[in-house]
Amino acid sequence: MNNRLVLLLAFGMLLFVNIGAAQEKHADPDGVNAVFQDPLLDQMVGTWTLTGTIMGQQTTHRVEADWMLNHQFLRVHESEVAPRKASNVPYEAMIFIGYDHAGNRYVVHWIDVFGGKFSETLGYGKLDGNAIRFNFDYPDGGFHTNFFWAPQSKTWQWLMQTQGADKNWKEFANLTMSK
Repeated sequence: MNNRLVLLLAFGMLLFVNIGAAQEKHADPDGVNAVFQDPLLDQMVGTWTLTGTIMGQQTTHRVEADWMLNHQFLRVHESEVAPRKASNVPYEAMIFIGYDHAGNRYVVHWIDVFGGKFSETLGYGKLDGNAIRFNFDYPDGGFHTNFFWAPQSKTWQWLMQTQGADKNWKEFANLTMSK
């Protein structure tokens, strides 16, 4: 009789834990069941040529974008075709754009050839029509990266601005991405 009571209690606890876990799964707006669907970022999927200026110098990059990690992130692989005169190392970055459903904001992890120190700051963004505006709050100043989609020409504009020690904003990059 004692064994039956123990088994019954164990079964009841197991049932209680499973019900609690199921409720928790549905209450959380983020996680593996909250697949990130974004019609604007869907327009970035594919292979592109990115041209324009970075720090006043002409540049050309190749960009490949695809959905990864259970459709949680748009992975953007950016690589410079030929190094700019200011550097003998071609620029390369892996950019992961996701969405924080609970915080109602985009999040971007920008990992590039400049290493760990410069990739420790996350960017957070908001949708503004056909644009996503990201802000990075680095210890030495702010940085903005804005992605603008032009549906008529089917191109993206990347406009980047950096904040100087004087707190004024200046253009860092102005690039156009086309197929």
